[in-house]
Amino acid sequence: MSRLVIVSNRVPPPRTKGAASAGGLAVALQSFVEPGTLWFGWSGRTAPETSSEPRIVEGGGVQYATIDLGTQDYARFYVGFANSSLWPLLHFRLGLMRYRREDFDGYLEVNAAFAAALRPLLREDDIVWVHDYHLMPLATALRALGFRGRIGFFLHIPFVPPSVFDALPPARGVLKALCDYDVVGFQTRTHLQDFLDCASRIGGFEVEGDDIIVAGRRVRAIADAIGIDAPGFARIAQRSTGTAYIQRVRESLIDRHLVISAERLDYSKGLPNRFEGFARLLARFPQHHRRVSMLQIAARSREEVAAYQSLRRELDRLAGDINGRFSQFDWVPLRYMTQTVARTKLAGLFRVARIGLVTPLRDGMNLVAKEFVAAQDPADPGVLILSRFAGAAEELTDALLVNPYDSDEIAEAMNTALEMSLEERQERHAALRRAVFEVTSARYCNVFVDALKG
Repeated sequence: MSRLVIVSNRVPPPRTKGAASAGGLAVALQSFVEPGTLWFGWSGRTAPETSSEPRIVEGGGVQYATIDLGTQDYARFYVGFANSSLWPLLHFRLGLMRYRREDFDGYLEVNAAFAAALRPLLREDDIVWVHDYHLMPLATALRALGFRGRIGFFLHIPFVPPSVFDALPPARGVLKALCDYDVVGFQTRTHLQDFLDCASRIGGFEVEGDDIIVAGRRVRAIADAIGIDAPGFARIAQRSTGTAYIQRVRESLIDRHLVISAERLDYSKGLPNRFEGFARLLARFPQHHRRVSMLQIAARSREEVAAYQSLRRELDRLAGDINGRFSQFDWVPLRYMTQTVARTKLAGLFRVARIGLVTPLRDGMNLVAKEFVAAQDPADPGVLILSRFAGAAEELTDALLVNPYDSDEIAEAMNTALEMSLEERQERHAALRRAVFEVTSARYCNVFVDALKG
């Protein structure tokens, strides 16, 4: 029987498998990873030179193999091309894209180093599943080392139309690298169609339906929406409401409604627009003064990138301005924190919140929206306000969908949610819950691996 090999930029250590600190990818895959699986990637550590011999540990019958990145490789591969070129490009932020040829060379070199360290661990009948934008050229590097098994790639962030993708100087080379996979997956049909259009118009490849023909090979492209373990997250949320942490939160609210937002501190998440939307709510709908508090959790990330440093300064200024304008001696309207919050605590916060505010400017899927829905009490559910530019908006149509660039539209949606009747909240939540419980993480994994097995 073929073994599944997962490759991702970061690898969850065995001790955090399924734990609160696990990232979105690890959480999505944890129910699918079984004894015998190999998970390979970067350790998260830097060293003078990129290591060639992987460090292997085992947990629960799963092997976790990692390598360290050299300091220069980290700067060019991770900080450089991956997060200063690809990330802004694929989130439609061309004004933030920074491209240097030496960074792209470093990107290719690190992918070659990944392949060289992984190749000796592979069996010829292994099925290799590669994840996300850091590793687009990995199939090319593995093929160059003689691996002929099935290799699939899944992009967890958006893809863009040809008019945007063509701004990347090595656009055709990146497309050609993606076509060295057997299956290429995307979160939504929109992202899939944008990829096919790029393959045809920029790559010059023949496209037949959802297949791409390259040098006689047929590459299959699929849309496969990622989900969560909804029943499991719902149980965590229900248990968390009785904890001392959530009791302290309830006491601090003093019967006020809670608006919750939680994600990484990233310019793609629309945080300044969201803060402005909350400020517009307080300015235009003063009946909510002292009746609502907003909690924004924005865990720091990629602090080496200048755009992220600038974003943090802007949010600090906006938070101070909002609280300065609207606070009263017994009410601070906006609470803003950049510490990481454990998933168990976050689930409890979601459950007690009246509004889940999820308004990225662009997102591949956004699992926070699905977690908020799963966490709710069906008898007295909160309301999800969701950006229509998040992939999840294609499934969660009973949320209040907004244009995240319009702070007044965000404010109006928040006002609607705060004044919404219990009956309407229950009806909307029931439809959202059905969607979240149907498109699960297990379904996502099964669909992709079945396609990869051919």
